[in-house]
Amino acid sequence: SGCGTFTFLSSAVAAVSGLLMGYELGLISGALLQMSSILALSCKEQEIIVSSLLFGALFASLTGGFLIDRFGRRLAIIIASSLLVLGSLILLPYESYWILIVGRIAIGISISLSSIATCVYIAEIAPQHRRGLLVSLNELMIVIGILFAYISNYAFASVSHGWKYMFGLVIPFGALQAIAMYFLPPSPRFLVMKNNDEAARKVLERLRETSDATKELTVIKSSLKDEHQYSFLDLFSSKNNMRARMLVGLTLVFFVQTTGQPNILFYASTVLKSVGFQSNEAASLASTGVGVVKVVSTVPATVFVDQVGSKTFLCIGSSVMAVSLVTMGLVNRNIHVNFTNVCRSQSAEDLILQRPGNLTGVTNGSLTDIFASTALPERLSFDTRRSPDVARTGELNKTTLAGGKSTTGSHMESGEVPIVLKWLSLASLLVYVAAFSIGLGPMSWLVLSEIFPGGIRGRAMALTSSMNWGINLLISLTFLTITELIGLAWVCFIYTIMSLVSLAFVIVFIPETKGCSLEQISMELAKE
Repeated sequence: SGCGTFTFLSSAVAAVSGLLMGYELGLISGALLQMSSILALSCKEQEIIVSSLLFGALFASLTGGFLIDRFGRRLAIIIASSLLVLGSLILLPYESYWILIVGRIAIGISISLSSIATCVYIAEIAPQHRRGLLVSLNELMIVIGILFAYISNYAFASVSHGWKYMFGLVIPFGALQAIAMYFLPPSPRFLVMKNNDEAARKVLERLRETSDATKELTVIKSSLKDEHQYSFLDLFSSKNNMRARMLVGLTLVFFVQTTGQPNILFYASTVLKSVGFQSNEAASLASTGVGVVKVVSTVPATVFVDQVGSKTFLCIGSSVMAVSLVTMGLVNRNIHVNFTNVCRSQSAEDLILQRPGNLTGVTNGSLTDIFASTALPERLSFDTRRSPDVARTGELNKTTLAGGKSTTGSHMESGEVPIVLKWLSLASLLVYVAAFSIGLGPMSWLVLSEIFPGGIRGRAMALTSSMNWGINLLISLTFLTITELIGLAWVCFIYTIMSLVSLAFVIVFIPETKGCSLEQISMELAKE
């Protein structure tokens, strides 16, 4: 059976979920630079805004598997797209810390539900010899979405309230996907699960562009005959080796998070600002380079996965990540930058003003007067002799408690970071991003969509997704705090160790699945 035009079109429309997910994940990197100034956000509040999306995603991953297995993969994608539009609309009219959190939670629920449903939907409509390509198409769309987000960050970095435009751009795409998915067929495996064999046969004939799909339908029915009897608790039993499969899936997503890539995604602009890219525009532009590298790296992984195999790409990716992270750590040890100074400088106004819902009524001059007449805490001092524009950005001098001696500590002058180190740091970051984008990025979710039986695939993917979002939430909620405590260099070294451990895990435990049908994979794993 070939991969017909309709199969590819259906996969591409479903993979728009990846585009929306990538855009929302990458968007916060640049939007945070503006929001932290407008809403006077502290470092912890910035972490909470980033993590609110992950909280929503974790909630959805805990409940989404039931929805996907009960009502179908296609309907779940439609609901997710509609919710993303709603969450984005909530954010636009207001400039409020709490509204931001509510909107981002709604968007988190949306992208988590769609990420599970899309992988399962594409895997189940794809022919076996093109499944790797089509499932990885979703990851390609994710990185394209991240690139679009970084471009949006740069385009609106100097626009007043540009973050609203950033959040609003995604609305028409979400609405169009919800409408388009309505006209696409349900997964044939889901139809068989619901005892609708005739509808499943018609869908298969349309997807495969053939007049007789009886053979493939018989294989699906045979595979699902016993699988349909699975309960959620069977995921943790020895039945058909499910416990071992579950442990492989959970460990794989554990390494996706603990090798550090999500934090680079969320805090890309802040990380780059800390190593010498001074302005919001420069940091956002450098972040755009990260997005370009993710796209360029994901393309060969997507195109050649069915020939090379997901396990090989996972090994290559983990190895190169370890090398680039060591380089990044050594470079950052020589830069000697307190990472959170940039974060603190953006939130200085929060030390003086009560939480405002909107700062647009406060003029630069009035802010200068406030700073000039207000006693700051001992650890910070503010230079009010500078221009009102400089005062407005909250440029700080860090003051030590012992003796009150002042040393420059926030926005770095261009001479503080040697240009060689600055660009070496960016280069090692880009290699790290590229390695993730050919390995753990796309291949983890391909493996997860393959190793679980069809009758419980939605719930198994939801559980692994819960692990994914839960660890992501924990790491992102503490990233700025931990980096301040131990330094960015040591954070890189920890990620290096995790990359090497993930390499060993892949070599020992991940099966090679290229060229096998979902039914063949399930039968082989059940025997182990």
